[in-house]
Amino acid sequence: MSYNLKVTIDKSSGFCFGVVYAIDMAEDILDQEEYLYCLGDIVHNDEEVERLRVKGLRIIDHEKLKELYNEKVLIRAHGEAPSTYELALANNLTLIDASCPVVLKLQNRIKNTHDDGEKILIFGKHGHAEVIGLQGQTDGEALVFMDIAELDNVELPNKFTLYSQTTKSVDKFYQIKEELISRGYEVKANDTICRQVSNRYDELERFVKDFDRIVFVSGKKSSNGKVLYDVCKKYNDNSYFISNVEELNQTWFQPNDKIGICGATSTPMWLMEQVKAELESL
Repeated sequence: MSYNLKVTIDKSSGFCFGVVYAIDMAEDILDQEEYLYCLGDIVHNDEEVERLRVKGLRIIDHEKLKELYNEKVLIRAHGEAPSTYELALANNLTLIDASCPVVLKLQNRIKNTHDDGEKILIFGKHGHAEVIGLQGQTDGEALVFMDIAELDNVELPNKFTLYSQTTKSVDKFYQIKEELISRGYEVKANDTICRQVSNRYDELERFVKDFDRIVFVSGKKSSNGKVLYDVCKKYNDNSYFISNVEELNQTWFQPNDKIGICGATSTPMWLMEQVKAELESL
């Protein structure tokens, strides 16, 4: 039996410009050289990381970085804390800095706020590479929280500046701001959320409504992927999360279904094309 599925890929899904920039930079170097070190996964997508590993990209962590001397190391789009740059100087490492311009601008603003002696709260994911880099601008003094409930039993200063990880929900950021003001704090809010990411919420909402089923493709480590998948699920209950073609389940589909494929800002277009081809072959 042929399912005869009508499959469409969301044109606004796929890599954001920060990820494109980092991957282009890595590929340009790997075209000339045998290998290149990268500090952390270049993107939160195992399939894309593996594709680049085959080309010679060597993923390392901060512990391994301490043991490297006289090598080239790529800084991915998430950015890094000042301590990484200090270590690079000490170990004579050449940093290929592919930090996203949006992240760099945010790092700079947080550093200036910290240098001005202001207290800082960062709405972000604990342990996330970008957030570690942001907190590093404050010598580790900024308070990071993922949810307003985390602040319930924390003694906060009366006055502080609120920042956000660039990939967080704009609506949630402003809800948090209003809630903190209602609790009597003087809050200076800096909305530093990347609009290329936040605009995807509205685009996805419109996209997913047109299909019988949605296949959302993302790496399991992508926090942006989790948020965007929730948007899919909210507006189309028949939404399924997969990381690769092998995770597709034929029982999800009915003959002649209209299927929409979309993904995170860390999902490569080639992977969504692969999923489309597989669905069309059912």
